[in-house]
Amino acid sequence: MKNSTAVSGNAGPKVRSDCEIFIELREEGGIIIDLVSKVKSLYGESIIELVKEILAFYSIENAVLRINDSGALSFVIAARLEACIRKITGTTLEFLPELLPVNRYSTARDRFRFSRLYLPGNSPGLMINAGLHLADGIILDLEDSVAPEKKEEARIMVRNALRQIDFYGAERMVRINQGEKGLEDLNHVIPHNVNLIIIPKCEDPGYIREVERKISEIKTANGIDSNVYLMPVIESARGVERSYEIASSSENVVAMAIGLEDYTADLGVARTIAGNESFYARTRIVVAAKAAGIQPIDSVFSDVGDMEALRQNVLSSRALGFEGMGCIHPRQIAVIKKGFSPDNDEIEKAKKIVMAFDTARENGLGVVSLGTKMIDPPVVLRAQRTLRLALNLGLIPPNWNDSVE
Repeated sequence: MKNSTAVSGNAGPKVRSDCEIFIELREEGGIIIDLVSKVKSLYGESIIELVKEILAFYSIENAVLRINDSGALSFVIAARLEACIRKITGTTLEFLPELLPVNRYSTARDRFRFSRLYLPGNSPGLMINAGLHLADGIILDLEDSVAPEKKEEARIMVRNALRQIDFYGAERMVRINQGEKGLEDLNHVIPHNVNLIIIPKCEDPGYIREVERKISEIKTANGIDSNVYLMPVIESARGVERSYEIASSSENVVAMAIGLEDYTADLGVARTIAGNESFYARTRIVVAAKAAGIQPIDSVFSDVGDMEALRQNVLSSRALGFEGMGCIHPRQIAVIKKGFSPDNDEIEKAKKIVMAFDTARENGLGVVSLGTKMIDPPVVLRAQRTLRLALNLGLIPPNWNDSVE
């Protein structure tokens, strides 16, 4: 036994859907539970029953617990109590909640990643309804948003969240820590149907391969056959200069993002809305990603109150070749998704180009023209891609060409 007492979780007037648990193991006296909760009259018995079930799972017969509950769901209470028990006993046993059937879906290499919403891995109140905002991806973060002393708690919380929270079809992402801590994070998330791992502050393609080897080991040990994709994030000058090596380091790398807060700090300059200080890095990331055949993803936009500046930033990002960006608040999702989707004018122009191309091909013509303008093959390919995107987004019907004049 490491220690006889431990505490885990969060409490306070602004905390919701969480709890703080203090536990003291004793030599005798049985189980004593002091529960403070606004919902005690409704759920007190079920909370106490769950706590006793977990204590029995870990063969704990004598303990005093104080639980300060702010509406935590069962998987949150279980995560907090398990974290306490691990701190005291050093056990590696896992008390796993059910993996909901709705969470058993996989992802695709080329799926849309217009928007990805970052959520702190130790704040369950922000996770529970995140899927309702319909981001393309939801990131449970174990890195920057989690205090160093809370990392182990966050791992258990993220594991339980992957099993119990309905993501409503969003790509299930986890951002791991750097180095050895990141490799250890994988043990806690890979067995629980994570779709994509985000690798922060990436500078070395060799580390990508380490992550890949670790994932392969965990998948083999747990009988997992679904793909787990990778998204490295470039956040330093060195990372920018090695971006193509990183982008092409593994076939499981499907996207590469840039993190401008850390990148500009590495340069020793301030980040601006105009973005002149990061123009080289952003274009370098786009070119490297496109050359490697993966998606380039732009950084987050940090001013959550300025929607117009965000809209302009998205349009600029898309013009550079990016195919998505990060979100730090749900209100940013709709603006980002709309900005990366083709508008009506783009769709109508693409329809006319593709129809002209199809007509020329049917007539055996090697030259494609639209009105008085000749159409080059790259223009046709871009139009075809626009229509595939519009079709997949539900912006046009499958029989769209029946309505083209």
